[in-house]
Amino acid sequence: MSAISTLGGLLRGSLIREGERDYDRVRRIWNGRIDRRPLAIAQCMDVADVIACVKVAREHGLLLAIRGSGHAAAGTSLCDGGLVVDLSRMKGIRVSPGDAVVRAQPGVTWGDMDHATQVFGLAVPGGTDSEVGIAGLSLGGGNGWLMGAFGATCDNLLAADVVTAEGKFLTANAAENADLFWALRGGGGNFGVVTSLAYRMHRIGPTVIAGAVYYPFDQAREVLARFADFAHDAPDPLTVYPCLIRLDDGTPVLCMAACYAGPVSEGEGATADLCRLGTPLANQLGPVAYVAWQSSMDPARPAGRRCAIRSHFLAELADGFIDVLVENFSKCPSRHSVAIVEHCHGAIARVAPEATAFALRRNPYHFELIAFWDNAAETAANLEWADRFFMQTSPFSTGEVYVNSLDEGEGERIREAYGVNYGRLIRIKRQYDPTNFFRCNQNILPASE
Repeated sequence: MSAISTLGGLLRGSLIREGERDYDRVRRIWNGRIDRRPLAIAQCMDVADVIACVKVAREHGLLLAIRGSGHAAAGTSLCDGGLVVDLSRMKGIRVSPGDAVVRAQPGVTWGDMDHATQVFGLAVPGGTDSEVGIAGLSLGGGNGWLMGAFGATCDNLLAADVVTAEGKFLTANAAENADLFWALRGGGGNFGVVTSLAYRMHRIGPTVIAGAVYYPFDQAREVLARFADFAHDAPDPLTVYPCLIRLDDGTPVLCMAACYAGPVSEGEGATADLCRLGTPLANQLGPVAYVAWQSSMDPARPAGRRCAIRSHFLAELADGFIDVLVENFSKCPSRHSVAIVEHCHGAIARVAPEATAFALRRNPYHFELIAFWDNAAETAANLEWADRFFMQTSPFSTGEVYVNSLDEGEGERIREAYGVNYGRLIRIKRQYDPTNFFRCNQNILPASE
């Protein structure tokens, strides 16, 4: 009996094989540029299904990929010729408002999480897209609108249940399997299949001050230079992402997207100077439902659109970097592409780099270039633009990269993602996965020291 047939008899969930009716629909992921064909996709319903997948894949030498929401740009949730462990049906959420703790399964998205927690006026620091899965974001670190006030997503992770490469079920927290818990907070999917996550929640909303101020493209240089001064004294609850985007008619603009994670009365004053960095085209900052703001970026990033990401960290917004940013964005071949500078300060920056596997705490700007396009015939032009743009910004880089922003083919940058923590991660990988069974990820090799 084949491995796939054996597995089919063990699952409570569905096993979709190559060639079956739903196969092409189910294997699609967020990034339409990624096209891989696994032997089968196991739509797991519970931990028992996950354990069965791991044991069968290990026994039969099958390549294994783990899929939560399938939102990773690098397409690590898919593999060719192997088995995909699809966790998207595992969507249980249990909110304990009295303890300010929420427990959730790995198929939960941030939209699901916000829906469940905001009814109590609480939230877990998440990302900027409601369709992103909680597991992938948490395991890679977790930058988002609440990071200045409450830290990275992984800083708010209290515990995780994990199925190891041997098919064992473990709980990892500060007191139990503490080394594994440290590694999970930033080390990605290298150490096992996470089947449950527990988080600390924080009081936020239901209304926040959020939105964007739009400036003409010809003011981008001066506004960004003034923003560098503004950012130096920005209060912790205020997170701002200066973004170069194009409007629907193709006009390039500078969009200062912002969220104040505190009382509305304070937020109005804290964001006021964002409208005084130049002469705005429009000011859309104001009171908005937190859940609405969390999903406001979704329309610009629809599932199935082709995507390529390039990123690194910056110590400052140097004039030379700003010049490169503006010059290269003006040559963008697609109106859907964006260039983002995330200001990472406050609580996320006060955690010691060695406290979690997510070490990127000391440099305040995360530059992320995202090329988006719809037509496959435009792939070469958009990739060439992204690579040239990225290369010209590299002289300003600190030599660090956010692991969740690594793209397909960027595995050689893995040391940049972990810095001082890389050696410890190798040792923990060697302990929990010495054969590198979990390798469909931004891979940490167990023997690379």
